[in-house]
Order: sequence, then structure tokens, then C-alpha cells
Amino acid sequence: MDIALLVNLTSKAWCLKILALLHSGVPGRQAPLIAKTSATRSAFAASLAHLIQLGLLEKNPGHGHPLRPEFRLTAKGVEAAAMAYRVLEAAPDDDGFTIVKRSWTVPILAVTESPKRFSEIKTGLGSITDRALSKSLGLLEDRDWLRRDIDVSGRAPFPTYHAVNTGQDITRAVGLFF
Repeated sequence: MDIALLVNLTSKAWCLKILALLHSGVPGRQAPLIAKTSATRSAFAASLAHLIQLGLLEKNPGHGHPLRPEFRLTAKGVEAAAMAYRVLEAAPDDDGFTIVKRSWTVPILAVTESPKRFSEIKTGLGSITDRALSKSLGLLEDRDWLRRDIDVSGRAPFPTYHAVNTGQDITRAVGLFF
């Protein structure tokens, strides 16, 4: 998976949770998935449609009712679901999931496996704004998932960011997928 697909995948809050649940064996029908995610119906429907659009999920032909279809993972979806499951295992509590379901958390952690400057992170993610990146870096640093160090080896000192603790576990989970 390339970083653009990861950014696109995490743009909807419940996509990772839906994929992880399907990976763990929850039936691919809407009722059990909604019950396990505790998402609102509209947020769930948006995430489900997004996963279908990305080609990670498809309707299971011949199964389910036309108004209550059953879904299954595609070949590409099986890999993404395994990654999503590992990511959610790294942040198992509700507070951790609240951070993981934010749009930029997982992509930022994915590119900070080694110390990176702000501009390197921004270049690696492509479409992120300076403000969104700055806020996300601050949040991850406050959670102690990311460490900010000042590099004074050059002419002008500059900060670098590196995933640590739970952030490093998430980075490893995503790294196995790349």
C-alpha cells in the first residue's frame, strides 16, 4: 500500500475499525458491524461506502437481502484489514482509538519511523496542510506517541519528530503493510 492509499483510507473515522472487525471474524452484515463499532448509522454508512469505493470491500454476491447486503473483503482488503487489526491492537483502549481514528494520526506515524523534519513529513504525506500537520504533531507529542527533539548539529537548530511508545507500535503495524 502506498501512503496515498493510507491517507485516503484513514480519511473516514470508522474505516480502520470496520476492516479490523472483518479481519477478526465479525460477520460482514451491517447490524453486527454497527453494534461492534458503536458508530452512528450515517458515519458507518459513509465509511462503508468509502471502503467499497477504495476497492477494499465488496457486496457478497448471492448473500444477504438487497436492502441488507452482506459484505466481504477483496484481495486488497484482506491485506488492509490485517494492518488495521494490528493498528487497533497497538491502541486497544477507547482513548487510544479516539486518537487513531483522527484523519492524520496513522499516516503521520507511518512516515516517522525514523527522525524526520516537519518539511519531510509534509512532503511524505502530500496533501496535508501546515496547520493540520502542526496540530496533529502536537497532539501525538502530548500523548507521548511522538517525540520532538531539537537537532543542533547543523548551522541552525531544527526540530525532528520520531514515533515512540504506542506510536512506534502503530508505525511497525503499518510498516509491515508497506
